[in-house]
Amino acid sequence: MNKIAIPVIDGELSTHFGYTQQFHIYEINENIIVSEEIVTPKLQRPGLLPTLLANMGVTDIISRGMGERAMAQFYTHKINVFIGVPIKAPADLVSDFLNRTLETSDNTCCK
Repeated sequence: MNKIAIPVIDGELSTHFGYTQQFHIYEINENIIVSEEIVTPKLQRPGLLPTLLANMGVTDIISRGMGERAMAQFYTHKINVFIGVPIKAPADLVSDFLNRTLETSDNTCCK
């Protein structure tokens, strides 16, 4: 069982992880989406979001851009990070991930 988190702002993929309004969290079993949950973090301080998602059992995060510090915190929690993805609907990104067609590129953060 995997859990994939997608940072979302105004209903679409957030261009920067740290500025997200919500996370769409998809639970995956045998390569099929079995549930979706939308989580709105109450507080956003450095280091809080990786810990929050780790405590929720998230195993993977898909993001457009992310700072090095956040990436390091995810790795500490053994959460896989996929960055530089195109702007798409969260469900489409998860579908791409499951079909192994998710496009990643350079980190778009802090350039």
